[in-house]
Amino acid sequence: MEKRKDNEETNNSLVLFSALSKDIADVLVYLENEENQKALDKDQVEKLKLKMAFICTYVQLSYSDFEQFEDIMTRKRQEVEKLLQPLLDDDVFTSLTSNMDDCISLYKSDAIMMDEQLDFLLLNLYHLSKHHAEKIFPGVTQYEVLQNVCGNLRDFHGLIVNGCIKHETVENVLPLFQLMAERVGHFLWEDQTDEDSRLSELDADEPNDRVSRLFKLAHLLLKIVPVELEVMHICYTNLKASTSAEVGLFIKQLLETSPDILREYLIHLQEHMVSVITPSTSGARNIHVMLEFLLIILSDMPKGFIHHDKLFDLLDRVGTLTRDVSTLVHDLEEKLRNKQGNDQTNRATLDLLKDIELLKEDLKHVYLKSPDSYQCFFPMSDGPLFMHMLHLHVNDLLDSNAYSVSLIKEEIELVKQDLEFIRSFFVDAEQGLYKDIWARILDVAYEAKDVIDSIIVRDNGLLHLLFSLPITIKKMKLIKEEVSDLHEKILKNRGLIVVNSPKKPVESKSLTTDKIVVGFEEETKWILRKLTSGPTDLDVISITGMPGSGKTTLAYKVYNDKSVSSHFDLHAWCTVDQGCDEKKLLNKIFKQVSDSDSKLSEDIDVADKLRKQLYGKRYLIVLDDVWDTTTWDELTRPFPESKKGSRIILTTREKEVALHGKLNTDPLDLRLLRSEESWELLQKRAFGNESCPNELLDVGKEIAENCKGLPLVADLIAGVIAGREKKRSVWLEVLNNSHSFILKNEVEVMKVIEISYDHLSDHLKPCLLYFASWPKDTIMTIYELNGFLGGEGFVGKTEMKSMEEVVKIYMDDLISSSLVICFNEIGEYPTYQLHDLVHDYCLIKARKENLFDRIRSSAPSDLLPRQITIDDKEHFGLNFVMFDSNKKRHSGKHLYSLGINGDQLDDSVSDAFHLRHLRLLRVLDLDNSFIMVNDSLLNEICMLNHLRYLRIGTEVKYLPLSFSNLWNLEILSVNNKESTLILLPRIWDLVKLRALFVSACSFFDMDADESILIAEDTKLENLRILGELVISYLKDTKNIFKRFPNLQVLQFELKESWDYSTEQYWFPKLDCLTELEQLSVSFESSNTNHIGSSVATNRPWDFHFPSNLKQLLLSDFPLTSDSLSTIARLHNLEELSLYDAIIQGEEWNMGEEDTFMNLKFLNLCLPTLSKWEVGEESFPNLEKLKLQGCGKLEEIPPSFGDIYSLKFIKIVKSPQLEYSALKIKEYAEEMRGGSELQILGQKNIPLFK
Repeated sequence: MEKRKDNEETNNSLVLFSALSKDIADVLVYLENEENQKALDKDQVEKLKLKMAFICTYVQLSYSDFEQFEDIMTRKRQEVEKLLQPLLDDDVFTSLTSNMDDCISLYKSDAIMMDEQLDFLLLNLYHLSKHHAEKIFPGVTQYEVLQNVCGNLRDFHGLIVNGCIKHETVENVLPLFQLMAERVGHFLWEDQTDEDSRLSELDADEPNDRVSRLFKLAHLLLKIVPVELEVMHICYTNLKASTSAEVGLFIKQLLETSPDILREYLIHLQEHMVSVITPSTSGARNIHVMLEFLLIILSDMPKGFIHHDKLFDLLDRVGTLTRDVSTLVHDLEEKLRNKQGNDQTNRATLDLLKDIELLKEDLKHVYLKSPDSYQCFFPMSDGPLFMHMLHLHVNDLLDSNAYSVSLIKEEIELVKQDLEFIRSFFVDAEQGLYKDIWARILDVAYEAKDVIDSIIVRDNGLLHLLFSLPITIKKMKLIKEEVSDLHEKILKNRGLIVVNSPKKPVESKSLTTDKIVVGFEEETKWILRKLTSGPTDLDVISITGMPGSGKTTLAYKVYNDKSVSSHFDLHAWCTVDQGCDEKKLLNKIFKQVSDSDSKLSEDIDVADKLRKQLYGKRYLIVLDDVWDTTTWDELTRPFPESKKGSRIILTTREKEVALHGKLNTDPLDLRLLRSEESWELLQKRAFGNESCPNELLDVGKEIAENCKGLPLVADLIAGVIAGREKKRSVWLEVLNNSHSFILKNEVEVMKVIEISYDHLSDHLKPCLLYFASWPKDTIMTIYELNGFLGGEGFVGKTEMKSMEEVVKIYMDDLISSSLVICFNEIGEYPTYQLHDLVHDYCLIKARKENLFDRIRSSAPSDLLPRQITIDDKEHFGLNFVMFDSNKKRHSGKHLYSLGINGDQLDDSVSDAFHLRHLRLLRVLDLDNSFIMVNDSLLNEICMLNHLRYLRIGTEVKYLPLSFSNLWNLEILSVNNKESTLILLPRIWDLVKLRALFVSACSFFDMDADESILIAEDTKLENLRILGELVISYLKDTKNIFKRFPNLQVLQFELKESWDYSTEQYWFPKLDCLTELEQLSVSFESSNTNHIGSSVATNRPWDFHFPSNLKQLLLSDFPLTSDSLSTIARLHNLEELSLYDAIIQGEEWNMGEEDTFMNLKFLNLCLPTLSKWEVGEESFPNLEKLKLQGCGKLEEIPPSFGDIYSLKFIKIVKSPQLEYSALKIKEYAEEMRGGSELQILGQKNIPLFK
């Protein structure tokens, strides 16, 4: 009886739905009528069709459990009524609305549909998905794929309904169609369909909802595309020979859409795989390599190169392999979930690898036509720089262990070997002597780089993999053989030529007698004193400084001083420059000291004659612009060292040369001009001895400020204004265009810097140029340089030295070359900067060599640089093509480094913001002001396994499993807005990590019930920097720091924890960190702790600091005298900062045992400290004392006046201490006999002179 009732209900439902379908079909006929279309609004018609499709779809799927089904369906029905009422006759309108009401309220659909019902459902789902792809989410790839899958499956099912395909052919796959339709229906229901209502809800309620839906859509595609794979296989095996026109059209459509569908499916499969399966899982790597190969085929399907009659066959093989790989992934995932062995999956993986290799061979010999020969031409100018960077790049690829590299690892190794041989030859041989072969080498090397990178980023990857790469390797091999033959010929002739010798000729500097010299008064007096007094031994006065800083001018000034002229018996000036012949230079000096104009014959020993001429005399010789120590040694060998008070003035850009030549006097590192000195120079050039009119004073001083203290620039600008009218409007023009005036003198200005640049070793050049990737006046810390230079691949660790040590050596070399300025104040981190003029040169040079650029208002050229920085949303929008996966832009894919700052990215744009195709990316710096990285984008980022440097903002609690894929990551910086980020267990997979900085992070989840088990040998041995941790006493935390044995910098916040076993506050044991040099800890008191704050200050800390600690900062700590004594016993401590610490009794009485032996900087911000007693030997080596906010302290202990090493006392927001500071200064000056102790206020402004 019950069964009969169900059958009746089903039959009634079918009748109801049949009536509704007929009514809707009639309405559609009416709407399609040509006469009616003229009178109807096109947009209204499209809305009407969409809403009717929606109603029909969900009436058919009403057996599923949809939230708010009746409410939403009733609203949709009302919207249809409102649109239809003006268009239809009353009878037709009444019938339609009545049938809609009945179906919504009474329809009971069967879970198993008839063919006609399913066909109607698939048709409507196609219309709904098309609307999403074209109207709501235009340009979003996933929605386009959904539309194509729905369309293909509906059309295939239509062939079944129409009898073009027999039922027995599809009986196994047919049940999948309804399941697929249900899944799509559920997704679109949740996704909403009415464009207006959805977008308004989105803006008002959930701005992150779009991202969530895209994430769900990716999972939907993983479930429904396999149905398309089955359809493809059926078409190939059963329908390929069909004579049906309908079948033929469908197969053509399938061939058009399938590559994009399969590609998107494999991308999501790969992203899914890294989110559920760790890279170390047995068999996982082989699966990833197979996925890479299939994606190379599908990402750039070279249809023009595929034999037309083979296209269907190729797609079927790719589809079959895709299906098999997908099965392997799901099997592996299932076995891991159930903790089963995966030996069977591994065997299947190996079998599939063989199929992949067979396909690779068939692609080359069966499916693809051989393309035209691929050839590149070297587009830059600096060949040695490019070859050096290519060498770094190739080594980095081989070291990356990336899946994409695995496909061509052997080929890259061959390229590396040939490159190393060729480079070794040209280290010893001059490129200029072998221009033809050098040009061909650069072309082939650039071609090799382009081909390898193109394969990795899937840019014409298939053709490059199968054809271009083997040909390029052959070209390189032939050139290597040619270079080898050339090398043998040179050895036979013994004509070995030194690198870059002779150097390019450099124009000699002119030293005109009427040159205006200003500034450097203190330096001038110092040099004159060193020249005319002091020991009778020979001495060298060295002047070093950056290009254009006035070294030669200052030397010229003192050389021509009357007191100097009269003091010395003999004088000589010799401008050395690069590549000069030492014998000619000695001859030049000899002529000046002997008053001889006669030319010495070739066989005369000039050095000997010069030595005899100088012997017994007091001589002054200026060696201007010496570049290397060898030249210095050769030139100074004839200078006798008799005790006559002789002097040598040396000017050089290379600090190494100055230190090498030092005898008694330390080199003078020439400062930049002060603003008033630059203004004096401008005045003298513009007005001579006259004074500047008042109306020009303010403009003139601004112009002087723009010279940035570089005499060469001041001199150039002075030359400009000297030749112009002395009017305010004219000077304002100069002020506004001072930069262009300098660049007009590029030959004069830039060549000065270029000489220094050319003198650098190849490995230093990219490091210098990289400074210009930041705006002018940007100050960089050594930690930032470690991150960026290492991340970009410009610096690598060696067998003997860490990355940090190598960066430090490189920076020292650049400082020595006087191209980089270093600021190293006491108590501050060393910082590095370029002078504006050097920055200009580097920016021009870097753009010329295509190293980097900042995106501007114009679209980028086809040849994008390796690094791009985008500073604002406006520029981002104009160049959005680089980040849209739909655009196959050649150059954008080849980026190595990307930085984006600016305003928050609009949701509508962020949908199409993808990074997955930037597969060579090594540095990714996404400022959180621009975008907060969501789960979907984070998964994409985790596919970029060449990443070395990553800075992002996000809102997650845990590092996702997909982070395991970033095994090359060295620098990770996360601004996490959600909560404290839990690091374990993912952090252990980042084995190359050198620096980890998270806004708030913890090793363990304090709220988790189970602790994370850590294997005994698990360590991050490369980690040097870690912060900002949040730590409290846990059993698991106790020995965690043993896992980071080489940590050098540590920052954490300590939650108040009482250790009952020691009756002390718990403090982590850090003495195991033997390499730790910098420690910064803040203390957070707990209001719920039963130990009150008044008691807290009386409790000692169980401090366990490492003995090598050099810098310590403690914030908000309650400290006792014993705690401070423990700190004093750190004999390597050089800097101590105490912020808002509460010292017991508000007194710090330092006993004899409290000696901070090597402390150089003491920084106290102690609002509660009222009394401070310091012993005579408490701070024997202190150089700087900083006191800020010490409101209760009445005076600075007088004993600081006895510290001879003390150079600065800085007082901030503590005015009552200024008097005692002055007394200390007066006492110190009396004791020392000088004014070496400075008292500074805020912004380092001197309080007393």
